Amino acid sequence: MTLARKHNQGAIKIRDIAAESDLPEKFLELILLELKNARIVDSTRGARGGYKLRRDPSEIALSDIIRLIDGPIAPLGDADQLRTLIAKDADHRALYQVFLAVRDAAAKILENTTIADIVNAPHSPRGKKRAAKKPQAAPLVASKQSSEG
Repeated sequence: MTLARKHNQGAIKIRDIAAESDLPEKFLELILLELKNARIVDSTRGARGGYKLRRDPSEIALSDIIRLIDGPIAPLGDADQLRTLIAKDADHRALYQVFLAVRDAAAKILENTTIADIVNAPHSPRGKKRAAKKPQAAPLVASKQSSEG
């Protein structure tokens, strides 16, 4: 988030990123190395060195960062595993279909949210202020599945 907020300011020193993010430098170094290997950030050596995003924050999906750092998005298993279970386990098929729907919904949200969206969100303390939108209630979906638990 620090690199996104300071995107147009050139390379940012790791100690400055650590201080602003309230993270230990050693921990941050590991994350930045992964981001560099994935070609999300660039590093520059020397007195004016540091790290910067390779692309505009609006072009970096949150899903890319999460998958890189944490692995699969859904805590309920990856999509291929769930599809295999749906095909093979008739007794629990409905449950696995729900897990797949949750996984797909989470992935869609994260794939359509960029780092810029988060940095510029109205609730972000350092983000730009936007007009507040009226919250909408999520529709409830009822299905006629077996009442077996």
